[in-house]
Amino acid sequence: MSEKQPVHEIRLGRVTCAIWENTTSQGIRHNVTFRRLYKAEEQWKSTDGFGRDDLHLVAKLAGLAETWIYEQGR
Repeated sequence: MSEKQPVHEIRLGRVTCAIWENTTSQGIRHNVTFRRLYKAEEQWKSTDGFGRDDLHLVAKLAGLAETWIYEQGR
């Protein structure tokens, strides 16, 4: 069984936004998740925690995600 994949991803630097599509009785709905990539002992990892210096990227990604979702409804 394959894992569900996001319908769209947006990345700015080390912060990524994934947009997920869910079919409901009221039609298609989208959810958004954010993650930050970091390197620990030569290995790439990810977290859903963000520091002060990451928040401007999260805000920009949220705006880009909102625009993408609205465009899908056209």
